[in-house]
Amino acid sequence: MNVKKELATFAGGCFWCMVKPFDELPGIIDVVSGYTGGHLENPTYKEIKQGDTGHYEAVQITFDPSLFPYERLLELYWPQIDPTDPDGQFHDRGDQYRTAVFYHNEEQKQLAEKTKNELAESGKFKKPIVTGILPASQFYPAEEYHQKFYKKNPDEYKEDRAKSGRDEFIQNHW
Repeated sequence: MNVKKELATFAGGCFWCMVKPFDELPGIIDVVSGYTGGHLENPTYKEIKQGDTGHYEAVQITFDPSLFPYERLLELYWPQIDPTDPDGQFHDRGDQYRTAVFYHNEEQKQLAEKTKNELAESGKFKKPIVTGILPASQFYPAEEYHQKFYKKNPDEYKEDRAKSGRDEFIQNHW
């Protein structure tokens, strides 16, 4: 059987919290935590945490568009974030925690811009939607201990997520 594969790349703050919503759904082949959008080759987590490499913490999703269309990925993405925060996400502050949709082709760009505009016009948020719609660039997988963190370290994941304020925001806004 020939599976069609495409990539989607989303930055939504801490990448630990961005894997689980997409992981193990029919048509999702893989979700990798990593870094994109910066100027340093092969960055490390320690370098990213310093906040001066220009990278975003992001997830790169390999998916079969015939089973899980890109539009559905966007429908899952937007409710994971605060699209009005230009300085990070929840308790994670800094450029590495900004939000962005990194498009891999013109169709993804158009769909991302369309859904961003729909969200802006929905009246759901009082502040402007600042999530970037940017061309995909080199993606560097994060260190192995970050991959599928929610499975490998469930207690630490739950504790970090609980402290972040993400779940309260999602509950109150989405």
